[in-house]
Amino acid sequence: MSDIYEKAWVAKRNVLNELRSNNMTIQELRFFSIYLSKINPNDISTRVVRFPLSDFQRIMGFGKLNLSQLRASTDSLLCKIVHIPDENGRGLRSFQLFKECHIFQDDNDEWFLEIDAHDKALPLMFDFKTKYFKYELWNALRLKSPNQVRMYEILKQYERIGHRELPVADLRALLGIEKNDYSGRTGWSDFKKKVLDSCQEALKQTTDICFTYERGKVGNGGKWLSVIFHIQKNTEYVDPLSLSEFITMQPNPEQISVDNDETTENIIDSSVWNEQSPEEDEYSWALRVYGTDQMAILASGCKYEFDKSQMEQIYLVLIRIHIPKDILTSDLTWGRQSYLRTKYAALNVEDNKKQRIGEPPIRDRFRYFLRMLEEDTFQPVAYSGS
Repeated sequence: MSDIYEKAWVAKRNVLNELRSNNMTIQELRFFSIYLSKINPNDISTRVVRFPLSDFQRIMGFGKLNLSQLRASTDSLLCKIVHIPDENGRGLRSFQLFKECHIFQDDNDEWFLEIDAHDKALPLMFDFKTKYFKYELWNALRLKSPNQVRMYEILKQYERIGHRELPVADLRALLGIEKNDYSGRTGWSDFKKKVLDSCQEALKQTTDICFTYERGKVGNGGKWLSVIFHIQKNTEYVDPLSLSEFITMQPNPEQISVDNDETTENIIDSSVWNEQSPEEDEYSWALRVYGTDQMAILASGCKYEFDKSQMEQIYLVLIRIHIPKDILTSDLTWGRQSYLRTKYAALNVEDNKKQRIGEPPIRDRFRYFLRMLEEDTFQPVAYSGS
């Protein structure tokens, strides 16, 4: 074990830890843990945390950063919702974890990202005296999937007690596993292998706790209704990993490209970041970036994730797709935008599902999306959008 490493503690309220998953990716879960490690829970003035943009880029696993990708990433963080029982326990309060991201250049021309917690979320992160647990940040840095990070946290909370029994339905919800995942004839054996056993191995190798598990309550035919976890201290983990070491270990973002497109521009180039002026509305910016009214409208259906040359390739496939008349109304372009919006949502659902079950995220989202569209060429499209 390394004798010297940067100690950073994550303090997390039990009520925040017991919330059902809000579908964070592994990168977002790590980022949230890093955020909690950088604030002082006894000092609410530390609510705004600043990251060098290059560090954020590595934490989130990005290659080259373009404007659309950065917007999509920060939008996703700002959309994370928590649901808290109200004071009488019969109602529900819902709010965001974060309220603002600010990306800027300082006087030394260095790029930074600042993120601020939502006002409603502050009681979950500050000024709590009881009913919380702590762990050192390094425990979350080497874990490879959302399942593993969440399993670590829900068991770490009960480390002092030494055991925890969870109904299978509650365990799945805490881990963010959808009802249709690991279902069917082999569903439970797959769940044991790919979730329970995989988490058991990962925690044993890389964290300060380990666990065994057994069947708890039993249903018809020996069905597992609950799982009993036995939690112990682990002394056989690999060396603790500081945040600075973790960031250094990530692939050099200047040597890889998210989409292997040499035209992708880097957000750290100030001329790129300043593409949209403060006086310019979204449509005017999109019109200038994508060149025509038609391409700007179509790009909006994909949340501007893809650049001009990529949208031109998407358009060449799009014109070969038969879109039902009931969604075309009187404008072909807006009908195609509606179609792209539904396909783009399906892309994000597929990407999130892969990461929830521990698979690598979609590496090349543009080419994956293009293949999705090509599957619809010359075929009637089933439309489910608004």
